Amino acid sequence: MSLARRVNRALAATTGLQVRRAPRAAPGRESAAADPAARREAAYRCPSAGELPTDRLLRRPVFIISSIRSGSTLLRMMLGAHPRLHAPHELHIGKLEVTCANWFSERAMGALDLRRGDLEHLLWDRVLHRELVRSGKDFVVEKTPANVYMHQRLKDCWPDARFVFLLRHPESIARSWHETDPVKRPYDTAVTDVLRYMTAVEEARAADSDGFCVRYEDITEDPGREMRRLCAFLGVDYAPAMLNYGRKSDADLVRGLGDWRENIRTGTVQPGRSLPGAQEVPERLRAMCGAWGYPS
Repeated sequence: MSLARRVNRALAATTGLQVRRAPRAAPGRESAAADPAARREAAYRCPSAGELPTDRLLRRPVFIISSIRSGSTLLRMMLGAHPRLHAPHELHIGKLEVTCANWFSERAMGALDLRRGDLEHLLWDRVLHRELVRSGKDFVVEKTPANVYMHQRLKDCWPDARFVFLLRHPESIARSWHETDPVKRPYDTAVTDVLRYMTAVEEARAADSDGFCVRYEDITEDPGREMRRLCAFLGVDYAPAMLNYGRKSDADLVRGLGDWRENIRTGTVQPGRSLPGAQEVPERLRAMCGAWGYPS
């Protein structure tokens, strides 16, 4: 019997009390009143410029921040056709989690100054770096829409990351999301769904003055012009192949990992839908239209 159990038995026999180990607070939840920076500091470290060479294998990754149904699969196809940019399917790295299975591993990692969040960052970095090395290219581009909810954490994980904010007319986003499953997803439900994404996009965009902003409608109207602008932001030469990225098969486009429908399979930029009239924009989307410069 351990010393702790013997002490507990003796204490219980004389006082009725027992000593219990206080439950450990989950990383980042030590104080509900703590500010966001303090919560992040409690969950993981942000590597400094001097630490980056040893803490991260991946350098200067590119993240597309957008709502669902904004054209992010088209943009990743175009970027992936560039000889220096690797743009795999959605990777959903935010759902890759690391857990210390016992006290020994938790203590061992703590002695290395590695919290759970730090270990997750190392895993994310290794997954993306593996993809990049296998591609033989220079930079990775990741476009999972859920990344919009972890924009700050991506910045903390990779301080040298670059962000591309992809916008589309809010009503067109809602209409497109509704049309993917009209029975399961009535239009009003679709508006509710996409408004959460768009609000997160706008919050991330407002917090990141160094990001690059591009509209889906501008890409479909003049793809050459927009890809030249984007290449200049990324510091790579423009590649005409980006406009004709090649017809895709079932193996290239998997449902659940991005758009897989016929338009995206064609291998070229297809015309976008016409912008909705003011009378077609629901009241709940008007403020977002104004924030993104669309008439409402």
